Amino acid sequence: MTRSGDTKPFAAFEWRLASRYLRARRSEGFISVTAGFSIAGIMIGVAALIAVTSVMNGFRQELFSKTMGLNGHAVAVKIGEPFTNYDEAAAKVVTAPGVKAALPLIEGQVLVSAATGGFGAFVRGVSESSVKSVPLVAQNVIAGTLDGFDKQPGLAIGIGISNALGVNIGDTITLVSPRGSSTPFGVTPRVKSYPVATVFELGQSGYDKSVIFMPLLEAQRFFNKKDEVDLLEIFVENPDQIDTGAIRAAGGGDLQVSDWRQRDPMYTNMLVVERNVMFVILSLIVIVAVFNIIAGLLMLVKDKGRDIAVLRTMGATSGAIMRVFLITGASIGAVGAVLGFIFGILISWNIESIRQFLSWVFGINLYDSSVYLLSKMRAEINPVEVAVIVLTAFVLAVLATIYPSWRASRMDPVDALRYE
Repeated sequence: MTRSGDTKPFAAFEWRLASRYLRARRSEGFISVTAGFSIAGIMIGVAALIAVTSVMNGFRQELFSKTMGLNGHAVAVKIGEPFTNYDEAAAKVVTAPGVKAALPLIEGQVLVSAATGGFGAFVRGVSESSVKSVPLVAQNVIAGTLDGFDKQPGLAIGIGISNALGVNIGDTITLVSPRGSSTPFGVTPRVKSYPVATVFELGQSGYDKSVIFMPLLEAQRFFNKKDEVDLLEIFVENPDQIDTGAIRAAGGGDLQVSDWRQRDPMYTNMLVVERNVMFVILSLIVIVAVFNIIAGLLMLVKDKGRDIAVLRTMGATSGAIMRVFLITGASIGAVGAVLGFIFGILISWNIESIRQFLSWVFGINLYDSSVYLLSKMRAEINPVEVAVIVLTAFVLAVLATIYPSWRASRMDPVDALRYE
């Protein structure tokens, strides 16, 4: 008869014995319950980490695409003189590596009003070719058209402004700007009425409620800009790898270029910090599950003391005993990590449907667009992050089995059988 001490590590009998210890019998049901709770803890922790990191990635991606899709990835302004040669500068800037477009732009704050009331808004003076080159705007027109934008007297407004003022295509809105005409008594506000020619919906409530597009030539007249613009808005292929130095060199030494990270560093850093904090907090679920594995295996070792003693007297080595309990704990970690992976992916894929269902059940708005700026919850699954989460959970589960397995391997058969 072959002795267990003569078998190779992780032999078939070790796997069979580990599987028996994972299965509950009628007299030892608490063992399976402990294993089940340990598996559930790992599963919940992994699923929560995958879902939350995916939602945070989706929130950043969606916010980034909405914000940068309208504002551009970088801006260039003229230093020391009016920006009148903007067409020439734009042609030079687009020759820089990675630059897709450079759009002349006039910006100004106004009071927009209609018969139902008024509020502050932000006017962006652009040409027809420029506004059509921004997919976020051109692909989200819900009423009217951008064709002939340069020649028509009308404006393009967001759906939020349209709803707030109760206006639609063909209705008139009034803009009031503090940059008016100069008189002997000072600067008087400029007041002018325009028809609504286009209504768009960007899906970002902040923009839909505040942004108005005006033809560039009309914006120059309205804001007393003559033949100049405020800046060039620059769009690049890869927003995370903007070379402002190359853009400045292509556009000329009289341009000052700043990218999206320089313009609003606090905002972007806040998203990174929030994501990291959420990751650390939810990692505690996995840590708790790992301690459950340790406690469960220690109880298993104590309960199986007689079995261990018999195996040792039959020739099983301490290494074989240790491997049995390593396999038991590793199986718990593997099953929990796989189930967590499956549930995490399913939750991420259906996060918007889950949000809508929970909002309907509890009768509350779980994702208020006025607070989170976006109208839909989106998840962006990063395969590398998911792999790291699953592997980390599995490795922690394996490490958690080392001490209980060592305790089992060091058990003295005589002491184990003395009180049996």
